[in-house]
Amino acid sequence: MKDKTSILFYVLGAFFIANALLAEFIGVKIFSLESTFGLEPLNLTILGIENLSFNLTAGVVLWPVVFIMTDIINEYFGRKGVRFMSFTVAFLITYAFLMVYFSMGLTPAEFWIERTTSAGTVNMDLAFNIIFGQGLWIIVGSLTAFLVGQLVDVTVFHYFKSFTGSSKIWLRATGSTLVSQLVDSFVVLFIAFYIGAGWDLKLVLVIGLVNYIYKFLVAVLITPLLYILHSVIDKYLGKELSEKLQNEAMTK
Repeated sequence: MKDKTSILFYVLGAFFIANALLAEFIGVKIFSLESTFGLEPLNLTILGIENLSFNLTAGVVLWPVVFIMTDIINEYFGRKGVRFMSFTVAFLITYAFLMVYFSMGLTPAEFWIERTTSAGTVNMDLAFNIIFGQGLWIIVGSLTAFLVGQLVDVTVFHYFKSFTGSSKIWLRATGSTLVSQLVDSFVVLFIAFYIGAGWDLKLVLVIGLVNYIYKFLVAVLITPLLYILHSVIDKYLGKELSEKLQNEAMTK
């Protein structure tokens, strides 16, 4: 039984860590959600700011997976399991960025600096530094928002679970994600762009709201996936071990 428990924690943790790390690094790309699906930009007006569309960081594609993993880890391993994984991720992201900045300082080989492509001549060293060299305030904002969001998620999750018990997983999982993502959306922008870049507070709030609308819709749409994962895990563990882990998670 211990083997199954350890394997489950390992697999969930591996997906949790991998997706959080990847989200940080692909997040440098900004994409148009509407154009990706062949739609015209919405050009919303919120609080007097015009031409707002769903131009999002590519990291939002993976963050829903992180928060699903958070809720599943929470369900079977409790607060301690989520805190352990969250602080592990924060440490690994910090380590990864330190290694990236170290690599940026290495002297590039002469033959590698310029490369001819179909789009023209590319300065590979400059491109590498621009893509991977995210600003310090963005890194600090992202890490802070991640940790605060995780702590809020686990707290709200257990608050709902104290009322629902083992039923209504959609309420505690989706509810905790919606609350934590609300916090996450504004904390990262406030630190990275209001404090770090001097943006107008209204602009920060409006962009945060646009980001949250997307996250809200995704959190609702992926709710069925929670039930699928829950069912798969319950079959893997067996009824007795599954119930034992969930009961123990309430006290951890």
